[in-house]
Amino acid sequence: MRKLSLLLALFPLILPLCAFSPTPAHAEEPRYAVAPDTNVWFYTSEAEESRLFLLPETYYVRVLFEGDTFSAVEYLENDPPYRKLMGYCRTDALLFVDFVPLRPFLRKQITVTYTLGGTGAAPGNEFGEVERTFVYYGDRYEHGQLYLYVLEGDTFGFIPADTPVEFERNDDWLVPSAPSDETQTTAPAKSGPDVWQIVLLCAVCAAAVGIAFLVLYGRRSPPSGGAPRSEL
Repeated sequence: MRKLSLLLALFPLILPLCAFSPTPAHAEEPRYAVAPDTNVWFYTSEAEESRLFLLPETYYVRVLFEGDTFSAVEYLENDPPYRKLMGYCRTDALLFVDFVPLRPFLRKQITVTYTLGGTGAAPGNEFGEVERTFVYYGDRYEHGQLYLYVLEGDTFGFIPADTPVEFERNDDWLVPSAPSDETQTTAPAKSGPDVWQIVLLCAVCAAAVGIAFLVLYGRRSPPSGGAPRSEL
């Protein structure tokens, strides 16, 4: 009975210690980099002559590999009508961030109205009109003319435009100004177990289990004053 009482007394010490374990590491989150200005090109290969379009300002690419000159990246996602593009950006043109943005890619569709003549015209009207909707990826200027890199269905290409596409900018990558001395406060440090604490707790846990084992299954010493009785 005394052994059972001792074991029950040890349980509050054994269980919390044995249940303790470091928090498992989470899978590595994807890394992002922002286009901080209007001069960040998306390339089809690691060569200057493979420039395709200018990324929308303040939007991001997902970084697959960071290189010295070029970094392999992804832009947008496979979510119809949107389609992911894989390519490259100059590493020195990107601003790498240490967080996952809430709105990494610009999801923008544009509708263009084309005027048709001749057989496409409606009865009684000299001209006819047709509307087409495109997924917008970015801009490109050639000889002063603005072109938009777009996707329609399964086809990528450029269409001419008179004015740039309007869209809302991100500001989550901007570093806030440092607070003044009067208002600056120090955030409390996150507490966590050190290695020596983990080792000590494991040792105490093992010792407590060993004591409990000996209490339950240890051999009893023979009583004093005579040899132990044998049973027939």
